[in-house]
Amino acid sequence: MSILTTQNLSIGYSKKGKTSIIQSDLNLRLRAGELVCLIGPNGSGKSTLLRTLASLQKPLSGKTLIDEKEISKLKHREKALLISLVLTERVEIDNTTVYNLVALGRHPHSNWWGNVTDEEDDIINEAIKMVHLEHKAHQNINELSDGERQRAMIAKALAQDTPIIMLDEPTAHLDLPNRVEIMLLLHRLAHKTQKAILLSTHELDLALQAADRIWLISNNHGVECGVPEDLVFNGFFNRAFESKAYFFNAANGNFSMNYPMTKSVWVSGDKTRMYWTLRALARAGFMVVEDAKVHILVTEIGWEIGDKLIPSVEELLLELEQSL
Repeated sequence: MSILTTQNLSIGYSKKGKTSIIQSDLNLRLRAGELVCLIGPNGSGKSTLLRTLASLQKPLSGKTLIDEKEISKLKHREKALLISLVLTERVEIDNTTVYNLVALGRHPHSNWWGNVTDEEDDIINEAIKMVHLEHKAHQNINELSDGERQRAMIAKALAQDTPIIMLDEPTAHLDLPNRVEIMLLLHRLAHKTQKAILLSTHELDLALQAADRIWLISNNHGVECGVPEDLVFNGFFNRAFESKAYFFNAANGNFSMNYPMTKSVWVSGDKTRMYWTLRALARAGFMVVEDAKVHILVTEIGWEIGDKLIPSVEELLLELEQSL
């Protein structure tokens, strides 16, 4: 079921009577129980779209509807009951515990400043539990790691108990293990709570694995929406990130550099080692051509060229450099 829809939405900026349109005529749908990742190159309008959908910024034209209600016409408290927002900015609050931060998410419901009821307390503690921060509930926010702090912000959004959660670059300041953990957490929460979770991200590889659906925004082609694998098969990623320096490799879901290739080899053998072998060869300027003069057989214990067994990639590249 679609919770949020847009109708002919155009986004951008108006300043001193001059209008700058970034994207136009967008008709999007956000469904309950799905993690949706908004991906696109810099300048394509990811943050502008997110801010417009959250009604932090006015649309240039068109409208955004949540449960058939036009978001821009709602009062602030009504919006806060429909959308919870987690922004990129690092939270710095002195003398505030995780519990107190998460408790702020309950304000649109109870309008409290101070004591909480037993029911509110249960909701706050459940949100903290869902992001696995029970052991840090009464610890100061400024004493947490970046990953823990981000989970605390997600718990605050959960405590707000809105049908939609939006996050702007939630993994921007995190190392790889924490980026993976946050993406997996958001995927699990979308399915468990049946909330619609929309996040903008540059983490293409993680989004391809974790997202139920991707909104792929580009500078000239609007927003393509779909299951990640369908967007890969249809070539939309190469079109959105078109560059002479790199290309989207549909075989592995990563971007590969366009190296100048002036030499050729033929490669066959062990599939596990093949991917890394081809990466090293491309970096050294070798294209793979069937029946080329030099044949490399990739095995579990090394690389064979003729009768010679080569034990490492470094020695393989040296051997090729000397023989070609």
